[in-house]
Amino acid sequence: MIHARDFVEAARASGFSWYAGVPCSFLTPFINFVISDPALTYVSSANEGDAVAAAAGAWIGGRRSIAMMQNSGLGNAVSPLTSLTHTFRIPVLVICTHRGAAGVKDEPQHELMGAITERLFDTMAIPVATFPREGSAISPVLKNVDAHMARERRPYALVMEKGTCEAHPLERTADKRSTDAVAMQDYGHARPPSQRPTREDALRALIDATTDDTTVIIATTGYTGRELYAIADRPSHLYMVGSMGCGSSLGLGLALARPDLRVIVVDGDGAALMRMGNLATVGAYAPTNLVHLLLDNEAHDSTGAQATVTAYTDFAAIASACGYHSVCRTDACEDLAPFLDTGDGAQFMHMKIRTGAIDPLPRPTMQPPEVLDRLMAHIGTAK
Repeated sequence: MIHARDFVEAARASGFSWYAGVPCSFLTPFINFVISDPALTYVSSANEGDAVAAAAGAWIGGRRSIAMMQNSGLGNAVSPLTSLTHTFRIPVLVICTHRGAAGVKDEPQHELMGAITERLFDTMAIPVATFPREGSAISPVLKNVDAHMARERRPYALVMEKGTCEAHPLERTADKRSTDAVAMQDYGHARPPSQRPTREDALRALIDATTDDTTVIIATTGYTGRELYAIADRPSHLYMVGSMGCGSSLGLGLALARPDLRVIVVDGDGAALMRMGNLATVGAYAPTNLVHLLLDNEAHDSTGAQATVTAYTDFAAIASACGYHSVCRTDACEDLAPFLDTGDGAQFMHMKIRTGAIDPLPRPTMQPPEVLDRLMAHIGTAK
């Protein structure tokens, strides 16, 4: 058995200073130690996939990062581990507990995942090792982690068995944002769907309003990223090609890691619905440099325009309730630039648009790691 400080301090010496996670009783001493150290960052994520995506955003921003979770929630992380960190080559360290391990009495819901945890990591092409139980094993384990990440630039997993860490009290509560009142703006437009702007209209308005080199735009998977690429391909753009719904958590990690940048996440209604819990996380941490722009056409446009349920969903009210500092709803592109100029905290704009896309709609010719490398060179975090 080790003390949490043994691993955390060794990891800090290797550059790991940024954590996101969902708790597990096996992890309690570890998480308590991280939260209690003001020099470390800990983000309490709504689910394990958001923890991986937030850690990935922090790595893009120059912070080596760790995502922590219970193996029962590993399934929530499969999408970002396979289509974000693998695809873009982002080396997040995953610390995953091993509930339901062979020979250990546990609750019935952990039985199957306990039996397949290591095989699941193998299937995702993520090397896996046992989280060190003795102090002498920590350095060799971290050397293997560093070697793999330097060579492959992809995730590595450590599986933590029961009783690995000594108890550690929570000595400091997590940082809280200010409780300023939320500014809600309703521009009052109520156009019928056929008269709403297109996604292209909205993205062109965004491009016109963001000409500075300190603004990064993260575009969600599907038509949004492809249309942004078709309209203006900039080094400050990141076109997500998978991990649907993880754009806001990726943007949160980057915004927290790089407060000198303005990070704009362009989301879709289907993607936002998929991981709506991250709105609460953004509202809680409320980085003043994050803008969340939701383009809502009430459809999964890139797969045949099947309807989502957002005709009945008031995203602006949800964002306001979650704690975004500035929130608005609109269906007019001309409202975008003034909203960007007046925000003084985490911002959320819910813009109703209509279905349809540029025809023909190109795909980026650069591979995802090349797009990411270009972005990181642009913001000064290239590895």
